Amino acid sequence: MTRYLIIIEETDSGFSAYSPDLPGCVATGKSTAEVEREMHDAIEFHLEGLRLAGLPVPEPRSLAAYCEVAA
Repeated sequence: MTRYLIIIEETDSGFSAYSPDLPGCVATGKSTAEVEREMHDAIEFHLEGLRLAGLPVPEPRSLAAYCEVAA
């Protein structure tokens, strides 16, 4: 099982997501749960396309952390 970091951002109409390790792989949804499901499917589709094209599948390398600052 491979885990790719996804970044979820709120938009005017819901949420969008992307993976820093998979340029061009994006998804949208009306809720965070929906965008996570859509992104899961988008990543699987993206990886399948890379494999079919004979291109390398990038290894996950991105990390995430929060930095607390005074408000």
